[in-house]
This record gives sequence, structure tokens and C-alpha cells, in this order.
Amino acid sequence: MHRRGFLAAGLAAVLASPRALAQMKMDGMSNMDSMPGMDMGGHAGHDMGAMGQGPAALPEGEALRELPLLANEAGQTGLFKARLTAGPATARFVADKDTPILAYNGTSPGPLIEAYEGDRVEITFANRIEGEPSTIHWHGMPVPADQDGNPMDPVAAGADRAYAFELPEGSAGSYWYHPHPHGKTAEQVYRGLAGAFVVKAKADPVPAEYGDTVLMFTDLRLAADGSMPANTMNDVMNGRVGDHVLVNGQKNPRLAVAMGAKRRLRLYNATNARFLRLAFANAAMTVIGSDGGLLEAPVAVDEILLSPAERVELVVAFDKPGAATLTTLDYDRGWMGPGRPADAGLTLLTVDVSDTPAEAMPPLPERLRPIAPLGAPTVSRRLVFTETMAMNATGMEMGFLINGKAFDMQRVDIVAKAGETELWEIVNHADMDHPFHVHGTQFQVIEHERDGKISNPPCLAWKDTVNVARGETVRLITRQERPGPRMYHCHILEHEQLGMMGVVDVKV
Repeated sequence: MHRRGFLAAGLAAVLASPRALAQMKMDGMSNMDSMPGMDMGGHAGHDMGAMGQGPAALPEGEALRELPLLANEAGQTGLFKARLTAGPATARFVADKDTPILAYNGTSPGPLIEAYEGDRVEITFANRIEGEPSTIHWHGMPVPADQDGNPMDPVAAGADRAYAFELPEGSAGSYWYHPHPHGKTAEQVYRGLAGAFVVKAKADPVPAEYGDTVLMFTDLRLAADGSMPANTMNDVMNGRVGDHVLVNGQKNPRLAVAMGAKRRLRLYNATNARFLRLAFANAAMTVIGSDGGLLEAPVAVDEILLSPAERVELVVAFDKPGAATLTTLDYDRGWMGPGRPADAGLTLLTVDVSDTPAEAMPPLPERLRPIAPLGAPTVSRRLVFTETMAMNATGMEMGFLINGKAFDMQRVDIVAKAGETELWEIVNHADMDHPFHVHGTQFQVIEHERDGKISNPPCLAWKDTVNVARGETVRLITRQERPGPRMYHCHILEHEQLGMMGVVDVKV
């Protein structure tokens, strides 16, 4: 296939209001500072922080650190057993200033979980977040509904909860885990709770000589005193976008490779709301996988777009000596109000390519794995995204709606049948892009339509999150195999929390 941008798409999770219009009630705009968890200060790129100063400067150029591995306590093959504790911790992003965060097992991002197709996973979750329920949502993973960590199944502060599920054959892919408690997801994620979960294939066609490196993108906003400011009105409207994009918790880390080396990189967009349009200067990118694992065949690209919650697997060839930089390009995803952040020109990772040639690398196979089309649907559904703002006697109400409704945990929006193939048409009539995520399954995107023009994805792929640009209609084929309630929602976490979420109940 010829070079083109590979639009990945999608990310995140949270909740909403039980009312038909998700709301932000205010006693007038002048009193907004008094709202819990809300201030009217700046937003990404314009946060004045504490003491009236600008955003803190973070150190750059440290050696890229690998995410710590979560140890398997099982002591036997075919079983992964461990414990994850969510609770308060302290990080030092800038010298001499401690930042209170939330962390899994004391680290943010959380520890990397690695397991294999066919394994049984048993993870005990300990919620040690003071005064807040939480969950672990296994984003994109084929787990039973009662193990999904959705908002209907909260884990109270101080309580433990055991999650257990099997990893079926064919499920190898780049997944992740994060909280999904009702009304608290956005805050718990931006405060530090997110981690990568890599399911490995027993027979992997990608040469082992390429390595396998996880790059988890998060973004950070720091006040001058080292604290994390609360969400502003701009954050509520647009989703929280921080002042710094971090890779594995670092600002523009460095990686050293030999000339001619090829590296397998797994990119995760674990931000609340930041869209990442990425390019690699002085290196050649090939997409080999999406949310749900490997593609059928590699696709050479010049750039990729990762919306919140999306993942992509790359093989990057470093054939030129010198610095190869992973940088951001401009992307207009729609912005409400002033202060659109400057998305272009950020350097996320610097790879130092030496003059010394690498040992000969085996070629990437022309075929990676078969992907069977899901086939003709027997049911069609249409979901329409809108947003609404209105003034009433008590203040301003704002909602992000699906089919004119805000999320209600007591309401079932869709009843589906296990094993039945469906066509979902996702229509975005809102003023900004919305990454769309479905729990419990991977789907296949078949068509994009915008301004009367229809386009098809560059290849067949398994996805659990897809960006739906403003004014765009995305058509996807999906099939839920396991019964029980599942969520579907925008993965801009603040929008999910303000109503852009629904429930599909899968029946046998």
C-alpha cells in the first residue's frame, strides 16, 4: 500500500449525570471558582498555576525508562496472579517540589502487565483512595461483563475486589487498564491511574530482534507549587489537556539505538482528551497493529493520529545517524471557547542513532495474521452525538448527549443478542471530535463519511476505540459474544462524565 496517514482513533472512560441533561450548575459565572473540583483558571498552555506564575518547566532528555513489570505471583504456567493497589503517592516532576498523585502500586503510569493468550488472569484490586470508589476497567480486553470494572460495579474506598478472566486464543494485543467509577473517572485518570496490559501471542510473527517497547503517553498540568490544579470550565467543555505530554512519565526522554536498527513500539494514548497526530523525523514508520492486535499486513505511513484511548503498534526503522524525533503535528479536533492549546511542534521522544551499524535485522513478514471480516449485519443501530448548553434560573447546564439523552445508570439504551452481528452508525453532530469506545468487544470500522465523501480504512483492523470527527459518520461492524451490561461512550473522560455514555445489555 502507498504511504498515507493511518488514523487510529479513540480513548477513555467515566460517567455522567442521572438527569436527561448532564449539568454543571453554577450560581452565576462569577461564582464558578467555588464549585468543588472546579476553578476558572487557565487551561492547557495557559494555566497560571499557583502564585500567578506560568506552568512549571520539566527536565528533559533523561534515558527512557521501561515501565516496571507487575510480578506474577502464581508460580505456574498458564496463570497470571497479582495484586494492584490504587492509592495516594508522591511524584517529583520538577526539582524540590513533590506532587501528590494517585498511583497503582506506587507508580504512575502503573506497572506493565504481560500475559499470554490462553492464560488465566487473577488480579486482586485494593482501593486505597480515600473517600472515593474506584474500579479497574480492562480497556479493550475480552472479559466477562461482571469482570469489566464498569461503573455499575464499584469498589468502595478501603475495599478489595478480585478480578478473574481467561485470555482466549487470538487475543494478543496492546490493551490498558484504568478506573471507571461513576463521576470520578476523569479525575482519577489525570491524577495518575493508568497502566498498560500487553497480551502476547504464543507464536509472534514479528522478529524478536526488534524488541518490544511500550510508550505510554499521558499529559500533566502542574501549578508552580508542584500541585495539580483542578479542572477548569475549559476542561469541562473540551476535556482536560495538560501542559506537558509525558512518555512513561518522562518529558522527551532519549533512547539510543544503532544505525539500521528496527524497533517495535507500542504507542498508548492514555490522556483524558489530547489528540496526538504524530510523525517520526529521520525514521520510517510501519504500522503493524491497532487496538486489538496485529493487522493482516504491515502498512507504511508518514503519520498517525491517536485519539484518546487508542493504541497503535509500529515498527520503526532507524537507518540514518543522528537524532530521530517523535513530534506532534497540528490537529484541529474542534475547541469550545478561547485558548485552544498549541498541539504542534512538541517533541515527545528523541532517539539517538549512532554511526555504528546494527547487526543485520531480519525482515518484517509481509503477512502478519489473518483477520476474518465479521460479515453481513442482521441489526442496524444509529447513535447521534450532540452537545447542549442552556441557562436556567440556577445557572448554566451543559450536556454531551447520545441520541438526545445523557447517561443514566438505571436505563438500558440498547438490548443486543450475544453472537449477533450488528452495524452501528455513529453520527457526530457536535462541534468537536469524539473518540467512541465500546466495552466487551473489538469491532471493525468499515466506512467514514464526511461532507458527502465516503472513504474506507486503509486496512481491516480490530478496534475498540475510533475517532468520530465533527460532521463525520463512522460505520462499524460489531458483535458481542458475552452476555451482560456493557458501556459505550466518548473517551474524552470529561464528556463521558457529563453524559456521553450509554448501556448495551447483551442477552443470550
